[in-house]
Amino acid sequence: MANKNQDQEFIETVVKALVNHPDDVKTTRVVDEMGVLITLKVNPEDMGIIIGRGGQNARAIRTLVRVVGAKNNAHVNLRIEEPEGSRRPQRPAEPTTSKASEKAEEASKDVDKAVEDLKL
Repeated sequence: MANKNQDQEFIETVVKALVNHPDDVKTTRVVDEMGVLITLKVNPEDMGIIIGRGGQNARAIRTLVRVVGAKNNAHVNLRIEEPEGSRRPQRPAEPTTSKASEKAEEASKDVDKAVEDLKL
């Protein structure tokens, strides 16, 4: 298994270097038969920095953690907890009718009108 806390210390060092509130960075480490699970908690204002655009930062941190684990013959995973009060905007509800379906309806009405005109 990995050196007792080497992987956990590595995550804390990397994350503290990235965030604006390094004192709020907390990690917990759990070892079971599946490997090592490290849970990361950060200040709600720092979630965007940790996740990154399209999740690139989170993916990079997870890759680095796996490398540290592999070096020590351990399977290490990172879970990032979303803090209460995070400023992630809620997704807007899907509209009941989209512009594409409205255009399809209009086109259908135009076709029906053209067919009626042909019958006359």
